[in-house]
Amino acid sequence: MRWIGIDPGLRITGFGVIDVDGQKLTYVASGTIESGDPAKGLPERLGALYAGVKEVLETYRPEQAAIEEVFLNVNPRSTLMLGQARGAVIAALVSEKLPVAEYSALRVKQAIVGTGRAAKPQVQEMVKRLLRLSRAPGTDASDALGVAICAAHHSQIPKAITSALASKKRSK
Repeated sequence: MRWIGIDPGLRITGFGVIDVDGQKLTYVASGTIESGDPAKGLPERLGALYAGVKEVLETYRPEQAAIEEVFLNVNPRSTLMLGQARGAVIAALVSEKLPVAEYSALRVKQAIVGTGRAAKPQVQEMVKRLLRLSRAPGTDASDALGVAICAAHHSQIPKAITSALASKKRSK
C-alpha cells in the first residue's frame, strides 16, 4: 500500500511517500511544495499548493493519504491561513479520490518517537531510522513522512484486531 503524508503550511508544505507491506516500510520520496512569493495574493498561493500536490500525486500515485491537523496558534490569523492551506491540500487529495486520514502533531510524534512532546530533530532521526535512510530529510519532509508512517501504523490496528479475533475463534 502506498501512502502519502502531508505536513501542510502556507509557505512550505512537506510531503512524504512510503510503501507499506505488512510491517515493512519503504521510503519512496519526500520533498516540499512552495506556494511562491508571499507578496502574491492568497488565492494564487493556495492555487500553487493545490497544483503542487496534484503533481506529486500524479508522479507517485499513492493509494492512501494522511495529513496533519491544524494546531491552534497564538495568532488567530496564522491559524486561519494554515487552515486555508490545509484545505487546498485536502481538496487536491480528494480530487484524486484518495481517502484522507487526519492526525494531530501530538499523535504523529507519539507514533514516531514515543512521546508527543518530541522535538523536530528527534522526529527527523526516528524517521531516518524507521525508513533506513542514510540521512534525515528536511524538517517539513520529515514531518510529512512521520504523518505517513503514523497513518500506516494506525491502518494496521484494525487488521491486527481482526486477525487476533479470528485466531481466538479458531482456537476454541
